[in-house]
Amino acid sequence: MSDKLFNQKDLIAYFIVAAIGASLQIVVSALLQEWFQVSYENGVLIGYVTSFFIGFFLTKLLAFNAKNSAKTRREMTKFAMVSVISCLITVYGASALYNLSISRGIYQFTLPGSVKTVNVNKLVSHTFGMGLSFISNYILHKTFTFKNTGFYEKLKSLLGLE
Repeated sequence: MSDKLFNQKDLIAYFIVAAIGASLQIVVSALLQEWFQVSYENGVLIGYVTSFFIGFFLTKLLAFNAKNSAKTRREMTKFAMVSVISCLITVYGASALYNLSISRGIYQFTLPGSVKTVNVNKLVSHTFGMGLSFISNYILHKTFTFKNTGFYEKLKSLLGLE
């Protein structure tokens, strides 16, 4: 595997994995908001957490050539750390853009052949937050999560887990 940061093969594989996670996030968030009257921000957060677990295993198996690694616990710990950063970017980035966008009006459209309306402000804001998160995740997972950086050993030592 090439150590180049934006390796085309890794980028495409990670994009496919991220698209699966993003789709799951949007569906979970939308259903929670519609069926259970969960707030926009909480819906995005719960959608993100739901996609976290699938994201780890798909990323490990399909992206960054880490499927044969015997360091799953280490990778999962680092993945969780990166995911906290990503979650903050997704949730608060989407929320900030949504709040900004509704000051200019709420835009909706009805799906053809359906009675379901889509809030364009929410959809675009959520997608934008996920896009920012995608960039951050790709770089951090490539250079930190699935690399032996020595960080995990230092963290275990600091926490007295050795």
